[in-house]
Amino acid sequence: MNRQINELIDKIRDLEDELEYQLTQRRDELRFELIGRKVRFEQEILERHRQLKTSLTRYVVEARPLVILTAPFIYILIIPFVLLDLLVSLYQFICFPIYGIPKVRRREHMVFDRHQLGYLNTVEKFNCFYCSYGNGLISYVREIAARTEQYWCPIKHARRIAGAHSRYSHFLDYGDGDAWHDKIEDVRCDFHNKGKQKSGKTKKE
Repeated sequence: MNRQINELIDKIRDLEDELEYQLTQRRDELRFELIGRKVRFEQEILERHRQLKTSLTRYVVEARPLVILTAPFIYILIIPFVLLDLLVSLYQFICFPIYGIPKVRRREHMVFDRHQLGYLNTVEKFNCFYCSYGNGLISYVREIAARTEQYWCPIKHARRIAGAHSRYSHFLDYGDGDAWHDKIEDVRCDFHNKGKQKSGKTKKE
């Protein structure tokens, strides 16, 4: 891979480190800490959250009629979501070991912590859970698809694609037949140091 591309990838990872650092700073400002998968707010903040909570009755009464009418079309998607979750999980469980592809850890993509926010009522918490599941599932499926593509067809497209997955930059260049012939096995089997992994650099205090 050409040196300029490697340098750009390093810059992207540095920016990701910077983003994580800034998010940590913001957590300090909002006065909460992460303990494992639990979130702990200071008592004063918890009290403020309770004051900001909208009652369930008020939330339903003040909801726009169109919101209520469209709700079934939103929630019915849980059926294809769950089916996709089951089938894709079954696919990687059966096929990835045969191909030598490391399995995607589902729990790294499924994050459910918004229910711990005291300023959300029951409906708001359910909506947050639903959104977390839907987006986490898409992220999980995307990574499985990316690893599949890396194994079977790690070639960039001739045209620019929007929102390329994190493994795409390591694929072989479009039209480079020599690379396909000489490097395909190396690319398809190298699942280390790909994607949004940390570069090993630490943020300066």
